[in-house]
Amino acid sequence: MKTSKTNLSKLKQIGILLLIFSFSLNSFSQKEKITLGEKITIHSKILNEDRIILISLPDNYTDTDRKIPVLYVLDGNIHFRQASGAADYMRRQGLAPEMIVVAVTNVDRNRDFSPVHSDRIPTSGGAEKFHNFLKKELISYVDKNYRASKYKILMGHSLGGVFATYSLLEYPDVFDAYIAVSPYLQYADNYINSQAELKLKKEYAKPKSFYMTVGEEPEYLKVLDEFSELIKEKSDNAINLLYVQMQSENHGTTPYLSLFNGLRFTFSDWILPKETVSKGLQAIDEHYKQVSKKYNYEVITPENTINLLGYQYLQAGETEKAIEIFKKNVTRFPNSANVYDSLGEAYEKNEQFKLAKKNYQKAYDLGIVQLHRATLIYKQNLERVSKLVVK
Repeated sequence: MKTSKTNLSKLKQIGILLLIFSFSLNSFSQKEKITLGEKITIHSKILNEDRIILISLPDNYTDTDRKIPVLYVLDGNIHFRQASGAADYMRRQGLAPEMIVVAVTNVDRNRDFSPVHSDRIPTSGGAEKFHNFLKKELISYVDKNYRASKYKILMGHSLGGVFATYSLLEYPDVFDAYIAVSPYLQYADNYINSQAELKLKKEYAKPKSFYMTVGEEPEYLKVLDEFSELIKEKSDNAINLLYVQMQSENHGTTPYLSLFNGLRFTFSDWILPKETVSKGLQAIDEHYKQVSKKYNYEVITPENTINLLGYQYLQAGETEKAIEIFKKNVTRFPNSANVYDSLGEAYEKNEQFKLAKKNYQKAYDLGIVQLHRATLIYKQNLERVSKLVVK
């Protein structure tokens, strides 16, 4: 069958249009992978097996060299994503500090989380050995390879909540805070409560925080109520306890809410009062000194908090004060692109265009190296102010 020149011409035009359309689609559908964390394998000599660990670091982890708290999560294969998301969101909202999330995936949770053997569960009774793995191998690995502070939180659900409670009673110096979600404390004829009678203390070397929840789970209530009362009776103010009955939730939904609320309870003194911000940077620094004492590690005033103060001055027309605050932020966080951008903005508003250009340039350079999401904005700021500089 012959094809006319006219038809060939039309086919070529259609082909060119399809090619252009294909390029257009590619230009608007560039893909970029978002990394939630990393998976590592640790061989445990104590457990005589390999353990898979999931680790998530905050976005600003490389901005400073300071040490930060660690949240250890049991049943990590289930709870890693929500724990990482909660930690990230709370940091961004100023509700909690940056956290390293370390999630331990399961091999045999019945074995690892149970404090004593139960005939109904053949492999049960391995909590002591598993705790030794956490303390001597996993925590040691994290402390060696990451900037982990001394402050550690342990989160466990159901039988994992039993393990978290067991850790408080048997090894209270390992973790500082605990989130026990629907803990199955009726395990082995209420074993945990019988131990609590003997092992809860009036005083601990470091302050303790214990957040415990339960859903609409009637069979859990009696033993959890008893454990709550035991803490109040035996430990008084040595353990900061909050026990919450989530009556509209069930055993499967309590973890998601408990993780967020548990972290919020744990870091209840972290939030900076509004009246403190109005008093200036010295008062803000003093607040974080007090926070450092409570959480037993050095907490410096966050970059975003200082920036907020600077912008308050800028919006109030106190440009010189704003510049002074932004300069201090640059001194404290020299590897942050954002602090240079903010200082550049203050200089630009003060019509100090050469200094504005210098700081916008620094923000842009760091943004490129760090693949910062705001790099395009830094570039636009630099191009705009460059036109205002008198050469």
